[in-house]
Amino acid sequence: CVCVCVCVCVCVCVECSTHNTFHTELMDTRAARPFSFSFNTSDYRILLMDQDQGRLYLGSREYLVALDMHNVNKEPLIIHWPASAKRKGECQMTGKGRQGECANFVRLIEPWNRTHLYTCGTGAYQPICTFINRGWRAEDYLFRLVPGYVDSGKGKCSYDPKQENIAVLIDGNLYAGVHIDFMSTDAALFRTMGGRTAIRTEQYDSRWLNEPVFVQIQQIPDSAERNDDKLYFFFREKSLDSSGGASPSVLARNDEGGQKSLVNRWTTFLKARLICSVIGEDGVETRFDELRDVFIQPTQDERNPMVYALFTTAGSVFKGSAVCVYSMADIRNVFNGPFAHKHGHNYQWTEYTGKIPYPRPGTCPGGTFTPGIRSSKNFSDEAVNFIRAHPLMIHPVYPIHRRPLVVRTGVDYRFTALVVDQVDAVDGRYEVLFLGTDRGTVQKVIVLPKDPTNMEELTLEESRAPVKTMKISSKRQQLYVSSDAGLTQVSLHRCGVYGRACSDCCLARDPYCAWDGESCSAFTPSTKRRSRRQDVKHGDPLRQCRGFNKRLRETVQFGVEGSSTFLECQPRSPQASVKWLFQREGKRKVLTRVGGVLKTNHGILLKSLNQSDAGLYHCLATENNFKHTVARVALRILDRDIVLALTAQDEDEEPKTLQAGPQQQSSLVSTPFPPEIRLINQYCQSYWEQLSPKQQQQRKRTSRRHTEGQDQGLG
Repeated sequence: CVCVCVCVCVCVCVECSTHNTFHTELMDTRAARPFSFSFNTSDYRILLMDQDQGRLYLGSREYLVALDMHNVNKEPLIIHWPASAKRKGECQMTGKGRQGECANFVRLIEPWNRTHLYTCGTGAYQPICTFINRGWRAEDYLFRLVPGYVDSGKGKCSYDPKQENIAVLIDGNLYAGVHIDFMSTDAALFRTMGGRTAIRTEQYDSRWLNEPVFVQIQQIPDSAERNDDKLYFFFREKSLDSSGGASPSVLARNDEGGQKSLVNRWTTFLKARLICSVIGEDGVETRFDELRDVFIQPTQDERNPMVYALFTTAGSVFKGSAVCVYSMADIRNVFNGPFAHKHGHNYQWTEYTGKIPYPRPGTCPGGTFTPGIRSSKNFSDEAVNFIRAHPLMIHPVYPIHRRPLVVRTGVDYRFTALVVDQVDAVDGRYEVLFLGTDRGTVQKVIVLPKDPTNMEELTLEESRAPVKTMKISSKRQQLYVSSDAGLTQVSLHRCGVYGRACSDCCLARDPYCAWDGESCSAFTPSTKRRSRRQDVKHGDPLRQCRGFNKRLRETVQFGVEGSSTFLECQPRSPQASVKWLFQREGKRKVLTRVGGVLKTNHGILLKSLNQSDAGLYHCLATENNFKHTVARVALRILDRDIVLALTAQDEDEEPKTLQAGPQQQSSLVSTPFPPEIRLINQYCQSYWEQLSPKQQQQRKRTSRRHTEGQDQGLG
């Protein structure tokens, strides 16, 4: 059995625009549902998703929570599981606890059988484990700790809540990547429970593990022979040349350790480096060597899932993130390739060219290639000693196409979590990536044939707490996101954000959505109809939306001479380029205004207005050679002197005139004034309507004498 460690290095310089969807909009559209039950806890982590029972299991500081996957606020089941007062006191006596570490942080929940779960927590720096009775069915609403049972969590859960650990329970055996001491200096890949002797990686040997941070664990079969089943651990570590690195390692599940050497140690541990980098236009390579998350996407062949790995840059000055995708065929080829060996006067890594012992290091006992060797204890001393000194492969694992799938550089955030969905659309199957960030947002990215396209960014929490964990349920079309502050449930399809036009729905190129003849709505292959319009691959509204496009209504906007005004225009698609046209006296041309014009992602700001700015403004969006008008605004300029005269305050006016308010303004609209005065009155009327009743009472009206004088002068 082989343990593989892959180190990734990525260099990419690409930036995509995003469509921002804020917390209030998510709530209004009912596309997001935050977990609203409040109790004294923090550090929420999604530890288990049970699709059969429809339950989501969370661990946090001193609490276990079971939630309904359809509605996370429907009758949640909560267990309070604190460390004892005595243990908390002992923890604080050691100097810990200044940042609240002396508590029981739940870090592991794994299914034990149909009715019970196995759970572990840090136990105030003394890891503990126990069982949870959850009943046969979700309808039983049973969720409680098994009374009187407490097990040691050493080798299963870290002491320090800041140290990440990973674990999976398979056939009664718990496999874990964990720090197993109080000071977090001894990290190991462990197997415990199941009635078998505990087994681990070699202790304090930097060739095996060098200050690792554990990220993911997954069982992946190598062949139809069960004895070939292997466990892949993904972690980042300090590489032996002092740089950072990401590694997958592989172990045989049936490894029992050596007979004379490597007793109770893995004899099948191998690791490799993962490379994830790109070359910029200036020829400089940017490396993303901090592995943050791994998502294993199953395929029809269970032996060959796709491995999505999320990386960030190591430094604090330059922020960058990338997603690389690896094939299991490439990973296996590296583990079946040459070994690394330190040689020469400089003691540098070189390819080992000597004799490879039999069985080849990393081979599972009793498997396809070693049917006569039933146990790792029967491995030759030569083979065991070789793997102790040569756990690293010389060749790295490169991503598919030798470049990242998604890259973000030059931004003020980093990605922290990753999940992937496979979506069937009218024109094929597409990958959709959901990427959590360290500012509490989630980006939704679709992978198109040429380039990945960032469709929208969801702001889930006003606290801006970094996203810690994410789980996706394609069956229920839901995404679950956790952070220190809480948990949010988000619908995968949010078609309403693409507007009410067929062209906008088509240009969004969202495989979850299609135009149904009246609106942009959720699409599923089982509900195909002739009126459904969807074109993810090309996003061509000219072909898809013939007969569905409606003429845009013109809006009227007022500006005061000498002041500024903002003309809003925000295309639904973040990939659209925007151009403003100005129309006056029947002539339309590109806006080339002399004076201040501030262009933003939401529109343009016109500074120091004058009468020549009055006219019709067209906001034209272009994408995929399709042009359409997003906004048509008729701007009318009001004379500054007249506006000042009508809005001036008269300090001599009696307070009772405040009662006149908007009613008097309403009557002014019907007065037969010249056109400009009627426009001013419309402007004032809209102003009054925007004020609250309290503001209307506080505002002083223009004096009657002054108004009458204006009437006589203008009449």
